[in-house]
Amino acid sequence: MVQAPAAPGIESYEIGAKINRLRKKKDLSLVKLGEHTGMSASLISKIERGLLIPTIPTLLRIATVFGVGLEHFFAGGTGRARVAVVRKKDRLRLPNRTDGTAPTFSFESLDFPVTDRKMDAYLATFELGAAATEPHRHAGAELIYIVQGALMVTIDNDTMVLDEGDSIYFDSSAPHSYCQKGKRKCCAVVVVTT
Repeated sequence: MVQAPAAPGIESYEIGAKINRLRKKKDLSLVKLGEHTGMSASLISKIERGLLIPTIPTLLRIATVFGVGLEHFFAGGTGRARVAVVRKKDRLRLPNRTDGTAPTFSFESLDFPVTDRKMDAYLATFELGAAATEPHRHAGAELIYIVQGALMVTIDNDTMVLDEGDSIYFDSSAPHSYCQKGKRKCCAVVVVTT
């Protein structure tokens, strides 16, 4: 991290304010964002308030959580990418947990180069025997399409198992969790609106 005064000119990009807006738009607390990035809530707070300037690797971790490219933090709004091809070889695969406990799934952003997206799309892989995710909620809606395997989805205490080719749409403000089922890993396309 770099102390803000040591990086003259960078304050004009308002990186901290952009992170704050993204976090509030996703209805994430500082603690939750910290869990997703592996950083402390106090460090994120300092970045958001402009007291620290994040390094590029740190900013990339934050950008990945929000499904934006690095250019989101440095572009002024013109020249936004409206069409983006994401090659399989270029996708970054991340675990859903970075706190040292075993991840319940990994995810790859399918649309990360596009800034100011109206949805976020991911390829999620739930490994055999992985524990269920913690119930969580967020603004918007969610659509899950099962590409391979089976996935148990619990929404507001209602549980259903989705098999290959099945899909589900739901209001993601309701508490929901996922768990791999069956004898092989589950791959699903997950689309979330903001």
